[in-house]
Amino acid sequence: MVVMRRTFIFCVAALLAVSAGGAVPAASAAPLPTTQGAYGAVFRDSGGREIVLRGFNVAGSAKLAENGLLPFKSRADAAKSAQAMRDLTGANAIRFLISWEGVQPSRNTIDYGYLDRAIEQLREFTDRGIHVLLDYHQDLYSAHLFDDDSWYDGDGAPKWVIDLGDYPDESCGICFLWGQNMQNNGAVREAIYDFWRNEYGVQDAYLTQAGAAMRYLQQRLPSAAFDKIVGLDPFNEPFDGGLDGGSGVEWEARWLMPFYQKIRAKMDESGWAAKPAYVEPLVFWNTGFFEQGGLSTISPLGTRYVFNTHYYDGARITLDPSAAGDGTYAAAMNRIRDRAKSLATAPFVSEFGNSFHSDRTPWMIRSMYQGMDAGVRGANWWGSPASGGTVLSNTMWHWDIYNGQHEEPGDGWNDEDHSAVALDSSGAVVTRLDRRVLDRLYPTAVSGSTLAFAYEDLARSGYGGAGTQQAWLTVPTSLPTVRALASGRQYGVLVWRGTAGTTELHLPGSFAPASTAVVSDVGAVFGVPGSGAVSTALEEGSATARRLLVDAGTGVHVALVVNAAGGTVTAAQLAAARSELAAWRAQHFPS
Repeated sequence: MVVMRRTFIFCVAALLAVSAGGAVPAASAAPLPTTQGAYGAVFRDSGGREIVLRGFNVAGSAKLAENGLLPFKSRADAAKSAQAMRDLTGANAIRFLISWEGVQPSRNTIDYGYLDRAIEQLREFTDRGIHVLLDYHQDLYSAHLFDDDSWYDGDGAPKWVIDLGDYPDESCGICFLWGQNMQNNGAVREAIYDFWRNEYGVQDAYLTQAGAAMRYLQQRLPSAAFDKIVGLDPFNEPFDGGLDGGSGVEWEARWLMPFYQKIRAKMDESGWAAKPAYVEPLVFWNTGFFEQGGLSTISPLGTRYVFNTHYYDGARITLDPSAAGDGTYAAAMNRIRDRAKSLATAPFVSEFGNSFHSDRTPWMIRSMYQGMDAGVRGANWWGSPASGGTVLSNTMWHWDIYNGQHEEPGDGWNDEDHSAVALDSSGAVVTRLDRRVLDRLYPTAVSGSTLAFAYEDLARSGYGGAGTQQAWLTVPTSLPTVRALASGRQYGVLVWRGTAGTTELHLPGSFAPASTAVVSDVGAVFGVPGSGAVSTALEEGSATARRLLVDAGTGVHVALVVNAAGGTVTAAQLAAARSELAAWRAQHFPS
């Protein structure tokens, strides 16, 4: 990920690549992109339900030698993280970082011990029902391009690759941001330039080791665990090293996309044919500054690929002193939705967040989640819910239980401080943000197609639940009972065009079943039972996290879910709210 010292980073975005072509392979148990959806391509499971993936990157510690270039020091630590993630946030997906250097420490060596340790760690997540995106991670191409006393650092390519080239001593010059190395550091630029042009056969070596790693994972993972792997992110945040007088879009077409086509072929050869490639564009797309790339001239990619982007707020990372609020990131997230739709595949935001050195970060992250729930301001959502777009799947950067405890300088990596969690004095995993930012109501599996979704989390503006509280999703006065029911409370609304089957939403820990109100055309209850048309059940792999189940048939449905803790909801309120919602649904989503 792209990070920095206190004021840090450049911001990034990533998107998709490579020409589609070829028949869609046989269905997989893992969610796959499909063109069937109200707003274009979405993820669907083998039963046809629309799936939203939500979770975290694990982890920045995979960039460190101290942890063997893996997210965790041990399988036990992976298990602790997986259980806490499921229990505290209801996450159903992770982006699991591995390293080229870890897989191929010398040109003629594949380190299967490294892959075995990776398998042990990722299984702690798959065994709890959590999906895995395998990410080949690099930043500034390689740690071995940097001097031992350099403040900056990189990760990715092994030492033997760097030794092949006669690269200058690294220097970023007058650099205030870590990401400036991609433009100013001659060693970094020359080395990555050589990679794209396959100098010394290094790209061939990369493809060979990637194929070997995928084959080994496919062979060694139990089928149930392999089914939980949703796909491969083949190259984190690609950057050019030199455009040779061309544009970013031209560079993508000439160098990046052929690489992705080769990766796609390796996936097909290695037992991963049924899984999509989650591919990223030139890193500078969607940053707010360079705006190069984004595959804007590429033909539709199709659903053997996923439009895989990052989002960091470059303006607020650098020059913009303002706070984030209601709707701050709606336009940015809609750009991602629009690019995915034009590329005929599903979008995925595999990194987003901000440094915890900033006091603005809690609401920046809250607003990013809001923009991924719906691409319209909360103040406007009830009046134009259909304009909100698809619910974006994502993995936040990042989840690191060693936060504040790293042995290597700079607490992890270039003084990076993005972890949503840490360990307390007893060794328990705790969230650093208000848990309401992270443990969110969201539709995990919709039987049919989502038409609209929005959530009011009421998360506070500071760390650990400190700061102010302000509602962003405001119910209009034309819905007086719904307004009274939702006022001052966490609540969400889902509208979907249903097929026969069960629709599921993750129910945050603050929504105790006994004090949760659900108002739907299917039924209206205060105190959600364990069975019936509206009910709750435990999330897979957790003894505490719960999901809300709504059994509905064909037609357009709406469900309002309210955390009414500390209060009560009468039968008359439920009936009146149900009538108001039915009229609102008919106005905005006629059958």
